[in-house]
Amino acid sequence: MFTGIITGLGRIVAAHSLGSSSDHGKRLTIEVPPGYLDDVGPGDSIALNGACMTVVSLELARHQFSIDISAESLDKTSGLSNLSNPAQTGTINLEKALRAHDRLGGHIVSGHVDGIGSVTYFAQIGESWELRVLAPPELAKYMAYKGSITVNGVSLTVNRVADLPEKQGCEISINLIPHTVQNTALGQLAAGTTVNLEIDTVARYVERMLQDTHQQAQTP
Repeated sequence: MFTGIITGLGRIVAAHSLGSSSDHGKRLTIEVPPGYLDDVGPGDSIALNGACMTVVSLELARHQFSIDISAESLDKTSGLSNLSNPAQTGTINLEKALRAHDRLGGHIVSGHVDGIGSVTYFAQIGESWELRVLAPPELAKYMAYKGSITVNGVSLTVNRVADLPEKQGCEISINLIPHTVQNTALGQLAAGTTVNLEIDTVARYVERMLQDTHQQAQTP
């Protein structure tokens, strides 16, 4: 369980295949800021760009940890597949799993990516930045004005929703304050960049309850 409040920035420094075919995943090694791993052990969960991963090994002297990521996860997420090439130098958002006594500063985040969105616009407006993301059709119904959305692991508030015709999804607009741009990897985004999206947990339950109510109404 996470909150969508980024606790550090990392960089993938090594990637090794876990098998000889595309059906196999990879072991990724991530470099983090000094001290970030002081309270982390093997088996702990850390979200990488919003995708929950399990720490399989630690190299504290090098400020590095490794994770095993399946081919399915590489296929269903954005960023980790491209950044698993050590030639890429982009940073990724990191968040350690929520502890029982921690503050819930963002919103309840599971670390399960629901779909991939595409940045359509990212520019500074005044002291802040406007980020627009095209959400796929299967996620469009979960987007709501002033609702919560997780973009690459960051808990954000939707400021506007524009539904697109012919089931093309919807475009959401988000305001990013300078602190968010400076302390997360969202500042690297540009039009055409893909991002991991996780919908608000509350929206899942609302949909389920509405489905149940509809089914009961149709039952003779």
